[in-house]
Amino acid sequence: MDRGFWQGKRVVVTGGAGFLGSYVVENLVHKRGVARGDVVVPRSATHDLRQLPKVLDAVKGCQIVIHLAAVTGGIAFSRSHPARQYFDSTLIDLNVFDAAQQCGVEKLVTIGNLFAYAADASIPLREESLFNGLPGGPHMGVGWLKRNLAVLADVYHREYGLSAVTVYSANGYGPGDNTDPQHAHVIPATIMKCMNDRELVVWGDGSPTRDFLFAADIAEGLLLAAEKLEAPGFVNLSSDREVSIRELVEMIVRHTGFSGKLTFDVTKSSGDKRRLASGEQAQRLLGFRPETDLDEGLRRTVAWYRTHLARA
Repeated sequence: MDRGFWQGKRVVVTGGAGFLGSYVVENLVHKRGVARGDVVVPRSATHDLRQLPKVLDAVKGCQIVIHLAAVTGGIAFSRSHPARQYFDSTLIDLNVFDAAQQCGVEKLVTIGNLFAYAADASIPLREESLFNGLPGGPHMGVGWLKRNLAVLADVYHREYGLSAVTVYSANGYGPGDNTDPQHAHVIPATIMKCMNDRELVVWGDGSPTRDFLFAADIAEGLLLAAEKLEAPGFVNLSSDREVSIRELVEMIVRHTGFSGKLTFDVTKSSGDKRRLASGEQAQRLLGFRPETDLDEGLRRTVAWYRTHLARA
């Protein structure tokens, strides 16, 4: 961590009021010493990022942009609304890149996910294979728009000298994630079902494997990328732990104390068989190592939801 890098800088965090964005803002203020008044969080009510003038207004006078804003949701949302997600998110990305170069920002950091890699890419996913093969299947829309972030960083660096880098992160989770059933990701959705339902039905046989990172660790990786990653580079953030969906669900069941019926519905699709990235480059280039292992992260996340639901 380089606190001196942030001294005297104003920082825009698009999506800063959202789940991951809140962790980035807290890290900037409490770990890196950025004055809260120097952290700009554009809100959709006043700054529709699909409109370039609104993005220019948010970015003007800032030196660093952490770009997290996108049209997001769980797998079901991406499958149901691939065109709208692609259109709106890509429009936001284009505006943020163009505003950054027009306003002369010093560093732009964007976040993608592992769907940017081809569905048949070798596991673990490595940065040199990002452009090998094509994103496809039900994740084609979100896969392409996230892969495009690395392309935008490259072409804006070539033409304008914009210092833009991209982080491709494993699945984020933690306290404060979305609980809306239509948009929730697998961990919060499973926690909510364990707390509210008497039966838990999981699609597939539970054998597919994934990689999960605690949100505070992702936030740290993003800010390390701002400090250390050279443009127009991109890097994976990974826990380097491959966990099956069955193991994940059983961990959540244990932490929530769920005592109902657990069923794996093998008639339903369970998605890609494996999706795990190598974190070697992030360790080498950024010094990034996650601090929170999955079991501890799930314990803290379940505790937060239990408190949150009790107050609701």
